[in-house]
Order: sequence, then C-alpha cells, then structure tokens
Amino acid sequence: MASRTDAAGAVVLPHPTIALLRSASLASAAQQEIERLILSGELPPGAKLTEAMLSERLGVSRGPIREAFRRLEEAGLVLQQKNRGVFVRDIALDEAAEIYDLRAVMDELAGRRLARSITAEQSRSLRGIVDRMEQAARADDADAYHLLNLEFHDRLVEFAGNRKMAAIYRRLVKELSLARRRNLGKEQALSHSVAEHRQILKVLGSGDAEAAGRALYEHAESSKRRMLSDEPHAAPGRAGAGRKGS
Repeated sequence: MASRTDAAGAVVLPHPTIALLRSASLASAAQQEIERLILSGELPPGAKLTEAMLSERLGVSRGPIREAFRRLEEAGLVLQQKNRGVFVRDIALDEAAEIYDLRAVMDELAGRRLARSITAEQSRSLRGIVDRMEQAARADDADAYHLLNLEFHDRLVEFAGNRKMAAIYRRLVKELSLARRRNLGKEQALSHSVAEHRQILKVLGSGDAEAAGRALYEHAESSKRRMLSDEPHAAPGRAGAGRKGS
C-alpha cells in the first residue's frame, strides 16, 4: 500500500477503501488487456500465462494479475490447473458446436427484436463495421476481421435491447472466439462471411422480423457447419444439423 507524508513529516497511509478501489481498478485493467490479447490471438489457445511475464508486460504488480486470472477463468477464457499454471482455454470441437447452437437461438431473437426497432443511426453504425470488415477481408487480415466480427455481433445484440441476453451472449461469444478464429483463417471464409453480414444488414433494414431472425440463425448455423466440415473428427451428422424448415 503506497503512503505519503504530511506537512509534519508523519507517514499517512491511504484510506483502506481507496486502496481497495485502486487494486480493483488495476485488476480490471489487467483483465481487459489480457482479454484483448487472447481475443486478438496474440495469446493463442493453449498458451501458458505467468504472473511474472504479464506483470512485467502490463506494468502492474502480481496481485492484480492474479485477480485478473480469477475473473478470466470465470469468463471461460483461461483455465487454472493445479501445480501446472494458467493456460488460455482451447475449446473442444463438441463444446464449440454446443455454443454455436445456443448462439443461433439468441441471434435469432436479437434479429427479430432489432428488425422491429432499428434506427437509422444504429443501421449506420452496423454498416460502418461491415464496411471495415470488407476492407479487412480484401487485405486478407483475419485478425482485424475477427475483432470487427465480434464488434458487429456485440453491437447488434446491444441494440436489440435485452441486457440479460447481451451479458450471456458476450460470454458465449468470447469462449467461441477461441475456436472460431480457425474458421476465419481459411480460404474464402472472409468473403463468405462479409456476404452473410451484408444480407443481415439488408433484412434488418427491411423491418421483416421473421427474415431477420432466420438470417441470423442461419449465419450461426453456417459458421458451425464450416467448422465441423473442416474437422476430421467431427461427429457424424453434426455438420448438417440445423433447424427443420430453415
């Protein structure tokens, strides 16, 4: 705990509440930066994280790093193994498929809600992100595209106006991003993804809630099918799994 001296030279310790707030603030900052490094791919799935390395890199003591690890484990992004250390999670194929199933349902709900209420400003915001996604695709920059893709869907769910759904969705999408980056790095995947996002914008702007929900559901299912079809150990039948009549 940092201290200072008063005019008489006496040591004055910071108020415990202030010290606690400082510690919590540092832990939050450390968590956000480590999360950014994970989602950007700089810390890939399976990478070992150490307090010493991150303390030096982020310029904070080990205490906030330790608390950041705890929060990131709760968020599903890291795994702490006894006597081994902390590792960026590597999402198994079957778990990724289950997350896609949940995401598809929430995407559909978000699409239905937003199609009924989307404003011109919200539409411009989403279109601006897709424009930047297209630029990243043309540059074959999968890392930039991945982050923009996360931003697009996060903004879409936020605009849908259900805060509980948004909180659950954000956790699931962050976990899924540990596996999904593999899809976006494959040949032609970026251009296909841009086209799907353009179609989503079109149906959202039309005000057709049914079409918007269906487009977002199919977008998630399409991503899952691409993931499963390119994995040699995909479970039989999973690649074609989807909703009847979609």
